[in-house]
Amino acid sequence: VLDEPTAGLDPRGRDEILGEIAELREKTGMTVVLVSHSMEDVANYVSRIIVMNRGSVMLDGKPRDVFHHVKELEAVGLAAPQVTYIMHTLKEAGLVKSADATTLPEAVDAICEAFGVKKETDRC
Repeated sequence: VLDEPTAGLDPRGRDEILGEIAELREKTGMTVVLVSHSMEDVANYVSRIIVMNRGSVMLDGKPRDVFHHVKELEAVGLAAPQVTYIMHTLKEAGLVKSADATTLPEAVDAICEAFGVKKETDRC
């Protein structure tokens, strides 16, 4: 159980710590319980999210599924990753089909697809 393991770290230190945790999990198959208020970290490093509110499970699922519930998260003082808000704005403007992206690479893929840009050959 890791309770806010990156609190107070600069971005480089945060990425190093989370990278080490991910590597340890991959090498050993160990389950890691990560407690964090950083939804960007959560979106990038976990396969399952459990959102607790007043001692009860409020949401439980994959990051994409949990972050779809933006209003419910905000009601308990949490937020979706910033990229998710950007994708919602782009969807409302009719520029992308889906607002489901929770990480920057997912957002880049969705935006490139929306504008017909092939990442392998074109600059996106």
